[in-house]
Amino acid sequence: RSGRLPTSQKVTWRSSSGLSDGFLSRFNFPMAFTTTMLSWGTLEYGKRMGPQLNEARAAIRWATDYLLRCATQTPGKLYVGVGDPNVDHKCWERPEDMDTVRTVYSVSASNPGSDVAGETAAALAAASMVFRKVDPKYAGLLLRTARQVFDFAMQYRGAYSDSLGSAIQPILTVVFQDELLWGAAWLFRATNQMSYYNALKSIGADDQPDLFSWDNKYAGAHVLLSRVDSFTSYLKVDYILGDNPIRMSYMVGFGPNFPKRIHHRGSSLPSKASHPQAIGCDGGFQSFFYTANPNPNILTGAIVGGPNQNDGFPDERSDYSHSEPATYINAAVVGPLAYFASSLRN
Repeated sequence: RSGRLPTSQKVTWRSSSGLSDGFLSRFNFPMAFTTTMLSWGTLEYGKRMGPQLNEARAAIRWATDYLLRCATQTPGKLYVGVGDPNVDHKCWERPEDMDTVRTVYSVSASNPGSDVAGETAAALAAASMVFRKVDPKYAGLLLRTARQVFDFAMQYRGAYSDSLGSAIQPILTVVFQDELLWGAAWLFRATNQMSYYNALKSIGADDQPDLFSWDNKYAGAHVLLSRVDSFTSYLKVDYILGDNPIRMSYMVGFGPNFPKRIHHRGSSLPSKASHPQAIGCDGGFQSFFYTANPNPNILTGAIVGGPNQNDGFPDERSDYSHSEPATYINAAVVGPLAYFASSLRN
């Protein structure tokens, strides 16, 4: 979360950020996928979440409020990112101390982004079903906006990587047809309107659904369309939580052995409460990034990238491909964990 944090904020060592310069640097593409996955998990397993269901809805709404603003702020544009990744990656500072340039990026008819628009439409459509009974007015706004964004994605086709280039270098995409398929699938589920089913047929799905990620939605779309009401087979929860060759729990704070040096600025730097003085762009590297000491703040519940192909995990901040937690990793696991927790209670 970026912006003014609510009193209910679970990560208590975080403070408000991005108040004077817009938002925390972010990429809407994986954030929208995070929102879609968290919504999917809530739709499938919300009844098993108990009191945490309200927390799930709050997390989804934090994201959808932002996505709505990105989609409706300027007619004919979809804002898709804030901050220059080439600059931000050279800084190791807390979100609360962020002082890098907050460049804003968008896609439009002349600079299309069917991939990010398709995923945004999927996120808003999925979330609309989460709020349909508890806040029908908000759900209606989400669905209307999802329709508009999907129409934009279909009408002006192209990959946002081609439109924005180096500005979104870490989140480059290969193709955009899978996002159109994914968006149409979620809108079909949300509306039961044949126009979206026909769109699915027109888009096609020639790619083999051999994997599922924020950049490849073919497998997810196939599962969604088959009306399978569980996707736990895609996840090895026991492995993630420590049933693996090195007995490492890849969920921070869970079990006796978990990652202590995750690639996460807020976790690796002292909190504002314990260190009120600002830590500059370069100041965080020598004193905190390169140290072998564990992170001072435990990001409880965060799931990191995981082991290498040989089941090894060095637990080093610099090894970002394995030690970095990501919202789209956590979002995919929320539903299955709710299912297992409820099953054990029962």
